[in-house]
Amino acid sequence: MLKKDNLRFGILLGFIAPLLSLVIYYYAKFYPLYTVNDFLTFVAQNKNQVTAISVPCLIANIALFTIYINTRRDKTAKGIFAITLVYAIAAMLLKFSL
Repeated sequence: MLKKDNLRFGILLGFIAPLLSLVIYYYAKFYPLYTVNDFLTFVAQNKNQVTAISVPCLIANIALFTIYINTRRDKTAKGIFAITLVYAIAAMLLKFSL
C-alpha cells in the first residue's frame, strides 16, 4: 500500500501525518495536565504555541516528502507537498488571526 504512486494517496498521507504528529505532541507535552479543550484554549491564548505545534506537524510531512521523492514516487510526493503548503499557510493565518 505504501508503494503507491498516486496524487490522492499523497494528499491523504499529507493530511494524516500532521494529525498524528499533533496527537503525539499533545500526549508528550500536555496530556497529564490539560484536557483537549484546555489544550485548544491554551493554544488560542498563546500565539507562540501555534508555531511550536505546527513545526513538528510539518516536519512529519517533510520526512514523508523526502522518502517519496527519494524513491521516485513523484505523484505521491506532489500530493504531500501540496498539503504541506496548505498546513503551513493555515498555521500562519491562524497565528496572525488569534
